[in-house]
Amino acid sequence: MQKALIGKKIGMTQIFDEKGNVIPVTVVEAGPCTVVMKKTLENDGYEAVQLGFGDVKVQRVNKPMMGHFKKADVAPKKTLREFKLDIASVNVGDTIKADVFAVGEKVDVIGTSKGKGTAGAIKRWNFSRLKESHGTGPVARHAGSLGACSDPSRVYKGKKLAGHLGCERVTIQNLDIVKVDAENNLLAIKGAVPGPKGGIVVIRDTVKKA
Repeated sequence: MQKALIGKKIGMTQIFDEKGNVIPVTVVEAGPCTVVMKKTLENDGYEAVQLGFGDVKVQRVNKPMMGHFKKADVAPKKTLREFKLDIASVNVGDTIKADVFAVGEKVDVIGTSKGKGTAGAIKRWNFSRLKESHGTGPVARHAGSLGACSDPSRVYKGKKLAGHLGCERVTIQNLDIVKVDAENNLLAIKGAVPGPKGGIVVIRDTVKKA
């Protein structure tokens, strides 16, 4: 059975294993998530489960979404996501908690990376600096020559240039679950997870078995 949860990134810390090795981990508040809707092949053309995470004040929910939650007879949720889960194993109104995952499992974590505004080609694409001696001034951190001589006398589409960096969907694959705190709905995931502290992330079974 496939598993997935919506969570909130708490921050990074480190824990020790039984051999005394230090393991850097990201702590994620995973769930509890409520099943808000089940999509079926007959009604929607595909099968999926819609999960909701995080409570929200009623006055902050518009009327169409309020009707959506009332139909499911669940409290309004701040974040909704769809997952291709086994619809026969869950019902609308069920609660899925962090204990669906176990220590040692591999997961993919999806989040929105930190926005860094406008960045140059060196920071954004890892370009090398120009030489800082003669002939390249007044700055050594610009992109350098971009065109293709007199034909076609333009910069090709898709060229790596300076521009907006970050604030995009990022997936980190094959991360290990090191610890599960079912009582507090916390997961300790080895390594880094995209996004800032407090950012919404999605944890699911890995799609590429290492």
